[in-house]
Amino acid sequence: MKLILGSQSPRRRELLTQAGLDYEILIPDADEKLITSSDPETKVIETAKLKSSVLTVDNNSVLLTCDTVVSCNNKIYEKPATIKEARQMITTLSGSTHEVYSAAILKSRGFEEIISDCTKVTFYELSEAEIEQYINTKEPYDKAGGYGIQSFGAVFVKEIQGDYNTVVGLPLAKVYRALKKYGI
Repeated sequence: MKLILGSQSPRRRELLTQAGLDYEILIPDADEKLITSSDPETKVIETAKLKSSVLTVDNNSVLLTCDTVVSCNNKIYEKPATIKEARQMITTLSGSTHEVYSAAILKSRGFEEIISDCTKVTFYELSEAEIEQYINTKEPYDKAGGYGIQSFGAVFVKEIQGDYNTVVGLPLAKVYRALKKYGI
């Protein structure tokens, strides 16, 4: 069996490579706005399923699709589209604890497995200057919640409870163990 990653995320590629997995990449062309759930776990699972539904792989492949969102005070934060959205997200996360939800769908002809995880992240209280400096970089705009824990956003993190890789964008250990069941 071969692994097909249905994602354009460079972070997910790095995690799979880190785990020693060989894979090919397909980019799903899915309209994620179709998923309107306000429950973060449901949203990431449904979005990962949507991505898997638009890709076709052969019988000797396992397709892996994923999604990640940040949730704080019962509000879902995806990727900010504007500097204003990024400022609002980072300001909200400052000095508080939020949850990061990641889901992965493993799919082949004979099965579909859903893997999901939630990690709690607490930020230090951030100054306005820190927030402005950060949102004026390119970093916030391709990451759920507007920050990357694996890059400069790491300096905001006071505490993490759960799987670090879930925050990066893939519950890697759970996915790795599941892939081993399917001969990958």
